[in-house]
Amino acid sequence: MGSSFEPTKNSSLYIQVKDSIIKRIQEKVWSPHSMIPTENELMVEFNVSRTTIRQAVSILVQEGILEKKQGKGTIVKPRVFVGTLGKLKGFAEEALENGIIPSSKLLLVKTSKDLNYEKSVLKVPMEEEIVVIERLRFANQTPIAIERSCWPYDIGKLLIDQDLNGANYYEILEENHIILTHALEKITSINATLFEADLLGIRGGQALLEMQKLSFGRENRLIEFTTTKFCSDKYQYNIELVR
Repeated sequence: MGSSFEPTKNSSLYIQVKDSIIKRIQEKVWSPHSMIPTENELMVEFNVSRTTIRQAVSILVQEGILEKKQGKGTIVKPRVFVGTLGKLKGFAEEALENGIIPSSKLLLVKTSKDLNYEKSVLKVPMEEEIVVIERLRFANQTPIAIERSCWPYDIGKLLIDQDLNGANYYEILEENHIILTHALEKITSINATLFEADLLGIRGGQALLEMQKLSFGRENRLIEFTTTKFCSDKYQYNIELVR
């Protein structure tokens, strides 16, 4: 295959090779579980040194995108779900952008006056109800996250009558002229309870990434308080920093 790789002066050569390899994986030139070309073949394709190829591949192995198989070579690991900090998107939107088929299983939907902490976060008066929806989220049929979202009742009621196994919350809200404008996110590391581990098909105590998101609408109104617990080996965040 002829090389379309054209190095620039904007970043180190090995970083450019790494990014080019990622692009080929995203475009399914190299599919999950398949072997990538050998070092010699990559050197010819990118017209770079062995050291540059090894640096690029080493980073991709560390990031969990590639995996070295003893005596065989280097394979493309099954796709990791990559979220992007700085953009207000739902799970389904991010999945589709990653070339992943999203799906959900509804675990719970209810209204409640008793969740005082959640109501205080959403700034809902104590005498009013909120809507709580819990779902197990899948990426290509693999369970990847447990999502618990809380909504003021007047907003949550728009979701209750939907098929919540497949509903895209943000699309439903936008159809009802409720526009999310910005959000605040906090990410921490936690350990899975036995119940969470059973849902996700992992070991109890295994590390999870917990993301808490507060979403705002027009006039800075709080619309959503969602806690999502991701399998840390199947999900990662990317963020671009500019100086």
